[in-house]
Amino acid sequence: MKGPRARPLHLAGRFLDVTLARPLRPAEQAEIAALLRTGAERSMYWDQPRADQRHGLSAARRIRSAQPNRADLVRAALLHDVGKRRARLGPIGRSLATILGRLGIEGARRFSDYLDHGRIAARELGRDGAEALVVAFALHHHRDRPEQISREDWDLLQAADRAVLGGRRG
Repeated sequence: MKGPRARPLHLAGRFLDVTLARPLRPAEQAEIAALLRTGAERSMYWDQPRADQRHGLSAARRIRSAQPNRADLVRAALLHDVGKRRARLGPIGRSLATILGRLGIEGARRFSDYLDHGRIAARELGRDGAEALVVAFALHHHRDRPEQISREDWDLLQAADRAVLGGRRG
């Protein structure tokens, strides 16, 4: 199962991002409300930890600045990590899950859920009627590009996912 990277600098950066994430300001909350289409999308988004909310917003903003008329791409960036919320892991748990996963060591169910967050997000988004591109990006964002996402869209989404909080990937 391919999931978040386990490089030491990446883990340290992600640890800081998760630990130091501040709540979204009212203007940011309004910006997000305008991007989400359904109550299910809103529920999934707002049920995430603050760091994942910030990561999604940052990625969505990058997409919107490059492709302002592609709401599906913006939502794909905004919602791709919503599956992580099921794990309910803090900074240490996320780091441990990533390290153990890369070592092939079975961990607690929450660790497995964290590492499999793309599949979880895709299942929930698909069940709740999200666009095909949103579902596909959630499922594949730590994998190879699926055929249903164009190379141009994929490259843009991947770049937005990597270019977050302080230059670190979420």
